[in-house]
Amino acid sequence: MRDVAGQALRVATVTGLPGGQVSHSVGVAASGAYTARLHTSLESARPFWLRCQTEGVCTAHQAYEWVEGIAKRLMPQGAELLVVEVRDAATDEPVMLLPLMRRRAFGHTVIEWLSCGVCDYSAPLLADRHDWSRQSAEAAWAAVRTALPPADRIHITGIPRQICGIDNPLALLSAARNSNQITSGLAMHGEPETLIKRICKPSFAKAFHRHCRSFQQIGRLDLVEADTSALMEELFDTLLELRLKRFRDLGRFDLLTRAPVVGFYRGAALQGLSDGSVRLFGLRVGEAWLAVIYVLVRKGTLHGLLLGIDQNAVNNASPGLTTFGKLMIWGRGHGFDYFDLSVGSQGYKEHIGAASSVLAELCEAMTLRGRGANACISLRGRTELFVRSRPRLLKAGQGFMRRLRRLKS
Repeated sequence: MRDVAGQALRVATVTGLPGGQVSHSVGVAASGAYTARLHTSLESARPFWLRCQTEGVCTAHQAYEWVEGIAKRLMPQGAELLVVEVRDAATDEPVMLLPLMRRRAFGHTVIEWLSCGVCDYSAPLLADRHDWSRQSAEAAWAAVRTALPPADRIHITGIPRQICGIDNPLALLSAARNSNQITSGLAMHGEPETLIKRICKPSFAKAFHRHCRSFQQIGRLDLVEADTSALMEELFDTLLELRLKRFRDLGRFDLLTRAPVVGFYRGAALQGLSDGSVRLFGLRVGEAWLAVIYVLVRKGTLHGLLLGIDQNAVNNASPGLTTFGKLMIWGRGHGFDYFDLSVGSQGYKEHIGAASSVLAELCEAMTLRGRGANACISLRGRTELFVRSRPRLLKAGQGFMRRLRRLKS
């Protein structure tokens, strides 16, 4: 276990390093000190990054290829890349990597996770599976803070409590707090043929088989994985068409209305044909696509990211729930043991039988402007909770937003 006694002492020396790197040091009164090095390019951090992917702890949302696509396609104009490498000061061995960025936002500067809306989770890459305590996490974060350039505030959302069974150092920080975000998923085990009956709620298992029978009255029902670039393009275009149509009908905003985001997801899907990091599946009856799901893959876990469905294909049958069931069966048959249903408190996740957990967030202000921005964010969060706790008010607000978005479109 990495633990640190004493208080961190800031060292103001800056050492010039190759490849656009900057190094700051943080010392402590006892053993277990950490130093932090700032990388301003992904390439200079790449060797340790890939080592964490292969030998350490890394989520699919922090895989190098995924984050590289974010940096190339989605970073706001004028934003700065900040990749912080944390090292053990006693051994100089790297222990952690945090991909961040600094940007302007409403008259102030903010440092946030390198996500740009396409990462469900914010989790550092870890060199190994050693346990972290709150004390060691605080010391490592103190080193990170020393390496970062000036900003009005730091705001990191989507922090999971654990990373692949290891406590997330960011979630251990005393400044971390529960957010309004919830993530859900199911552990998968045993034989694929009986999976739905064993791990899902009885009501979902019954509905799943009923939906399958309804679709099979039209034709052969198959879950098809895109295994060629032509099929990948076809399924991605179908996903885009189905999703945008449904979101327009619902009056909801979707990131896929933005061309750079579409380009990012399409590029990652094509990359996935060679490395398996991204998979696209289509639910097909006969020759018609009922649904398409975009899945991120990492070491035994399927992350369901995007779903497009033809809700009007068959009365009283759900292409979405059928796709989830079919994908879980496929996943278990291919050795996957966890299905991540992504962030959100949609009712269908509880219906399936998924377990939920609350994500944390980190909101630290360094200046008066930063404190003002944090106060506004806190007020918005409390307002959202107030509205969500009152179904009539929530329904009225959602109806208003739907009408407004329809007018804009």
